[in-house]
Amino acid sequence: MAAESDTKTSSGGYSSANDGSTVEECQDMIRRSQRTPMVRFLREHLEKSGCEIGDNFIKAIHCDKQISGGYLRGEGIMVCSNHMNFQDEVNQVVIHELIHAYDDCRAANLDWANCAHHACSEIRAGHLSGDCHYKRELLRGFLKIRGHEQDCVRRRVMKSVIANPYCSEAAAKDAMEAVWDVCYNDTKPFDRAP
Repeated sequence: MAAESDTKTSSGGYSSANDGSTVEECQDMIRRSQRTPMVRFLREHLEKSGCEIGDNFIKAIHCDKQISGGYLRGEGIMVCSNHMNFQDEVNQVVIHELIHAYDDCRAANLDWANCAHHACSEIRAGHLSGDCHYKRELLRGFLKIRGHEQDCVRRRVMKSVIANPYCSEAAAKDAMEAVWDVCYNDTKPFDRAP
């Protein structure tokens, strides 16, 4: 459930390893992200699914790990201020993690220690959040014209699921392949992939 930093170069790119922003600056960017149509849509659908999310559901924190943010059941969404330099980066992390929160809300038996469950939510978050948009991939240094979106989702799913202490690399790959078609094609709460 942690959004991994995903750059090929040390120059920054999409998820910067630079100094980032302060917790206060990041919290301001989180407030601005709340006004974007995608974030409002996801929050609305979380509440329609029976999950109340308060004002403190999304928080800026300083992270020691090289991640952009994460979602923790019962705690909410954390955005790593020290890895955020731009409003767009914060928006992307918030959207990605809101999709995990939505999955957690709608699936009564979602088990984050289960590699297949984790892989499914990562597939959905990668596919539906815009994480793998062509322009973002170019900024990361991945220059593939055809099939870039699915390759990107697969790469990012593997990075996240391997970071799960319950999932080896082999288990992560097997889980991702086993659930790929069902989860990639599950676009809820959207009618189709945005």
